[in-house]
Amino acid sequence: MEPRFLTSAADKKGFLRPEKPVIAVSGRSNVGKSSFINMLAGQKRLARTSSEPGRTRLVNYFDFGAFVLADLPGYGYARVSQTEKAKWARLLEDFFSPVCMPAHVFALADIRHAPSADDLTMIEFLYAMRVPFTIVATKADKLAKTRRIPAARALAAAFRTGEGNVLVTSAQEGIGRERALSLAAEICARAAEGAAEEVEEE
Repeated sequence: MEPRFLTSAADKKGFLRPEKPVIAVSGRSNVGKSSFINMLAGQKRLARTSSEPGRTRLVNYFDFGAFVLADLPGYGYARVSQTEKAKWARLLEDFFSPVCMPAHVFALADIRHAPSADDLTMIEFLYAMRVPFTIVATKADKLAKTRRIPAARALAAAFRTGEGNVLVTSAQEGIGRERALSLAAEICARAAEGAAEEVEEE
């Protein structure tokens, strides 16, 4: 099936609890989340891109057939008020509650820059919540090919994860799309195995 938009949620009352796995996409404002989602979908306008960082304040859900993708609000935009930041933090805590816990997170980071304090906080949060994640290094087309591997290694070191857990991507050039979709298929397979084991235990 062709990926499609499902719904937006402003708080936990609107969070979806589908039977299929949920894969979340996180990242700071303007890191390229919408572009990454559109690349995965093979569409140009599934997820709306905005020239104004920090505009998305909702969790947007998309049906990718085998899984549901949840686009989390971007973080780290300086012009967002403290009240908005508090709302975002509450939304995040509710989203990662045991009831709504996603199967995996694609955590986006700009390959050209060292992680921000907010990026590091997000990954520490995922470690603390024991949520599996993959670092998605975006905007690789902005770097020379010879610089991409060293930059990915630097991100892996900063986030205290293995180099194999960093996926280099470029929505502009389609780099990393097949690997990301393959990883999503693996996540779905593991989720199915886990569900089958739970049924057997019952």
